[in-house]
Formats: sequence, structure tokens, C-alpha cells
Amino acid sequence: QVQLVESGGGLVQPGGSLRLSCAASGSIFSINAMGWYRQAPGKQRELVAAITSGGSRGYAGSVKGRFTISRDHAKNTVYLQMNSLEPEDSAVYYCNAGRVDSYDDYGPYAHWGQGTQVTVSS
Repeated sequence: QVQLVESGGGLVQPGGSLRLSCAASGSIFSINAMGWYRQAPGKQRELVAAITSGGSRGYAGSVKGRFTISRDHAKNTVYLQMNSLEPEDSAVYYCNAGRVDSYDDYGPYAHWGQGTQVTVSS
């Protein structure tokens, strides 16, 4: 059993920053890869960033250079630092985690958080 709890979402002005956190609990041994996805109204869920089981970081082209994913293994927590936010970044952001056998598997993984709303608006 794995539980993923996101925090840090909210309303921010364009150009602002937010840091999302996702804390994993339960069967933490079943997690070796974590990531973030987002879904905006009328759009399908898309990968934002992920850290593979091999430690590689991947980003959507639209966020590369603005967002940074990191993981604190000791705390079983993954973060998404979002800078220079744009209205197009508004979405529900979902934490994603799981255990995979491939070192370059960017997901989606087996477990999902409930999501946290990020709204970028003046």
C-alpha cells in the first residue's frame, strides 16, 4: 500500500513561483521512481517531470528550464520547483510514483496522488 499526498498548490501570479511537494508513505520499498503529471481542463494528462529509478530527470519541453524536479530519498518525498509560471501552467498537478524494473522508465507509474490545483493568473 502506497499513499501519495501532494501539497504546495495554489494561486500565483504569472512569473511567480511555487514548490509542490509529494510525500509517499506506506510501502515505500515499492517506490523507486517518482514524477509529476498535470491535467488542464479539456486536455489529457501529461508528463511534467519525472525521476527514473536510475536517477535520470526528464521534463516536458514546455517546462524545461523553468521547473526542477528533485527527490529526498530519506523523506520519501519528491518536489517540483516551478519558476516563471505562466497561465498555461494552470492545471491539476498529480504526484506519480511506483516501482519499475527499467532504469529509464519515465512512467506513468502505478500510484497516483489526489492532485493539487495550480492556478496562474493575474
